[in-house]
Amino acid sequence: MSRAVRLLLADDEHLIRGALATLLSLEDDLLIVAEAASGPEALAMARAHEPDVAVLDLQMPGADGVKVATSLRAELPGCRVLIVTSHGRPGHLKRALAAGVRGFVPKTVSAQRLAEIIRTVHAGNRYVDPELAADAIAAGDSPLTAREAEVLELAADGAPVAEIAERAALSQGTVRNYLSSAVSKLGAENRHAAVRLARERGWV
Repeated sequence: MSRAVRLLLADDEHLIRGALATLLSLEDDLLIVAEAASGPEALAMARAHEPDVAVLDLQMPGADGVKVATSLRAELPGCRVLIVTSHGRPGHLKRALAAGVRGFVPKTVSAQRLAEIIRTVHAGNRYVDPELAADAIAAGDSPLTAREAEVLELAADGAPVAEIAERAALSQGTVRNYLSSAVSKLGAENRHAAVRLARERGWV
């Protein structure tokens, strides 16, 4: 019998992670070797256990699934990454694929189907949920530069320009220019509307 596929499960929602671990453990060829509740913990567990496949929630404390995937690609190139998300926005999918993620599926997928997708990813193939892929194609690419997206994200909680400037290590004038440019590109009324639009499309 071939060796079981060793899995890392990372999700900050303990109930979901626990249920997933229980259901996937019923599969003879899948073995849960580690669990994590945050991005940094997922990286630490991956380094310690060297799983074959990391099943990551997209949005986790400390670092999201895409950032974890980027680090894993550099540190553990043999580990395939599958992202499971309840926030399947177009920009998230594009970021994930750019980071080398091999699978991208919604949390509405059944445990049995997820097990099949894990096997597909482990075999070196890619799986992207067809509906998420269609949405990503329809949405097009983000018009924002990396710096504009970063500044817009820092503005999301209503922080004043001075605070954003300090956190981004930029001058206040530069921050205002980036915000103005982002608002203009997105055709929004103001920066709050721009943040909402960018988030809906997964660009921040």
